[in-house]
Amino acid sequence: MTGKPETFEELAPSPRLLMGPGPVDLYPRVLRAMSVPIQGQFDPEFRRYMQQVMALYRQVWRTGNEWTLLVDGTARAGIEACLQSVVAPGDKVLVPIFGRFGHLLTEIARRARAEVISLEVEWGTVFAPGQIAEAIAKHRPRVVAMCQGDTSTTMLHPLDEAGAACRRHDALLFVDATASLAGNPFETDAWQVDLASAGLQKCLSGPPGISPVTFNERVVEILRHRKHVEAGIRPPDMEDGNGPIIQSNYFDLAMIMDYWSPRALNHHTEAASMLYAARECARVVLEEGIDAGIARHRLASGALRAGLEAMGLELFGDAAHRMANVTGVAIPKPAGNGDKVRAEMLEDFGIEIGTSFGPLAGRIWRIGTMGYVCRKANVLRCLASLEAVLRRNGVSVQAGAGVDAAWAVYDRAGGT
Repeated sequence: MTGKPETFEELAPSPRLLMGPGPVDLYPRVLRAMSVPIQGQFDPEFRRYMQQVMALYRQVWRTGNEWTLLVDGTARAGIEACLQSVVAPGDKVLVPIFGRFGHLLTEIARRARAEVISLEVEWGTVFAPGQIAEAIAKHRPRVVAMCQGDTSTTMLHPLDEAGAACRRHDALLFVDATASLAGNPFETDAWQVDLASAGLQKCLSGPPGISPVTFNERVVEILRHRKHVEAGIRPPDMEDGNGPIIQSNYFDLAMIMDYWSPRALNHHTEAASMLYAARECARVVLEEGIDAGIARHRLASGALRAGLEAMGLELFGDAAHRMANVTGVAIPKPAGNGDKVRAEMLEDFGIEIGTSFGPLAGRIWRIGTMGYVCRKANVLRCLASLEAVLRRNGVSVQAGAGVDAAWAVYDRAGGT
């Protein structure tokens, strides 16, 4: 190829209000944290930041787990690291599926060569009390892998029963909390969750690209047996475990532990700017207070839902188990599959809302009120814009009804 290289224009993304199921707008402090100078991964100051991240996320996860760290990569990287590291070929893995991301856990467990047993319920519902515990008693899995919140259906699943049942039958409980952490209660230790992973791009209001993970001593014992340190960085005094090698090098939690430990074995090069972002996300969440943040998410979703219903729209799913940060709403018939409404919301008002997957594709929109987006002004702006677009597309909506209903919710809560 000859001639002048094609370099394209300088980045100038159009401003958006991201009110889909994630990613969402970043906290301004997080954006600023990502712009500070990076340091070398073995710089003592940078290692101190790593230790601070571990301490911060213990508080976010509400755990005493020593091993609370970050896996470089999007939220799926954290899931892969957890499942690849604890699931050995032939292990039984039970996956309760109530949406798209249960199918993802099944896919990842199968790739780890597990014997996967899946349970499924209709999308928009969760499992009945006792159903998961009965399946654990029947199948005696080595690992139970489930989502807490599944944004594809906007449902939030109770976890306390699963953790207790796993302990009774010596199974590990893995939870994908990507969609729920910091916007809904999550009690790692109290609910007896053995290992969990998340991402920054939902209620933590950070960029996708790094995954907070936590795991307890039951998991550490498995990792010790599966430990294998690659040649070139292995100290002479370190021996491999006697269990099956973890199939992935990059997602090997045993080696990632050594990287985050005082040994600082060079497993990978830490994504410094992403670590700074994760650190600031946790600081913002903890300074507000986890309980206060959850209450803010509940208030915003309550106002949004009141507004949607006042507009004559039907909310989706089991009302008793809706997430506090994502709302599913049935697409009215005049709007077809909803794509034209979504496009006009984005093009004319700069607001992104989501569609869904699988059996819900073209049936519901998903509207997120998460993290920095989870504010009164954004809820009112979304409702007013949606009303205008719906009316333009032949949907009969009473003018101002949605905004008035949301205002009333905020007024009853003190106007915040």
